[in-house]
Amino acid sequence: MSRLLICLLLLFFSSASTFAVEVTNLYQDTLKVADKSRDARLAASREALLNVLVKVSGDTSADQNPVAKQRTRDISDYMLKFEYDEKADGSLNLVVKFEANKINALIKDLGLPLWGTRRPLVAIWLGIEDNWRRELVTQESYPQLEQLIYDKASRRGLPVVVPLLDLQDRAIVGIPEVWGNFSEPVERASSRYSAERSITARMYQQADSETWILDWRFTNAELFDTNRLMGDKQQIVADMIDSLAGGLAAEYAIDPTMIGQLATATFYLKGINNFVDIEFAKRRLESLSVVTRAVISVRTPDSVQFTVNHTGSMNDFRKALELDSAFKAYQDPRDFYQVVNKDELEYQWQGL
Repeated sequence: MSRLLICLLLLFFSSASTFAVEVTNLYQDTLKVADKSRDARLAASREALLNVLVKVSGDTSADQNPVAKQRTRDISDYMLKFEYDEKADGSLNLVVKFEANKINALIKDLGLPLWGTRRPLVAIWLGIEDNWRRELVTQESYPQLEQLIYDKASRRGLPVVVPLLDLQDRAIVGIPEVWGNFSEPVERASSRYSAERSITARMYQQADSETWILDWRFTNAELFDTNRLMGDKQQIVADMIDSLAGGLAAEYAIDPTMIGQLATATFYLKGINNFVDIEFAKRRLESLSVVTRAVISVRTPDSVQFTVNHTGSMNDFRKALELDSAFKAYQDPRDFYQVVNKDELEYQWQGL
């Protein structure tokens, strides 16, 4: 039911052309514990800290960092609060929340990248060939695999959606489009879910073997190379999510050598002409993970100039802006083609 509600909410907001999702649980983790004893809580909290480092950095090996493991001894320095969640079946979960600023400082100390809270939503179209029959993964056809995708993606802080595959979807996309990675119909169907990225994947058994093969790739031509995984069915689906999260983190995370280094950029925003929108734009800029402060410096009848303090490089700033639907790179309608000036940031306000 929760999966269906998520999909319905995404469909409701699809007209807003959202390019990224604000991930709200990056700095917390939930783990099963045997009881409410201090020893069980400390062990789970230390594991939770390592899991959060993986989510925030996007680095799948962050939990293996020996210095990070050493820092877990001082777990109370990073914790904000903890609470227990008792399930109807008698199981007990511990929810641990950490202080974002302290985790970010630890990320910097460890030399890990920093991946912001605004992350691209990915639509996952997965087809399976089982006993010579091909079918797309949905909550109804393969509920365990569908749940595994959401659970694993949540552990990596990656917003994903497994399409409903209802009549509207099937009018555009079927097994042939997913199996052959026909980009145009898949991306068109994915737009219904406001997905920034789409991947197609196909899973089948190796001939005369118990081994499963999973081939997956992005639908956009720039990242069209096929990624192949082999092994147990559930394991390779989990590995696909890890690979996907790692690839996107490499694209969007801030270089560890740039974390904490403040830079200043001049940001020009066109199409904004009232104080309410100016204030919204300022707050939106300051909500970006790389921005520490935005100050209005010049206002003209058709644009506003901001002086922006940010961490990371100018390229990191641009990548953060790409994920926010409120801002769109400005293109002069008089230009035959757009020329991007690497030293300037000129954008069009799209509104909220």
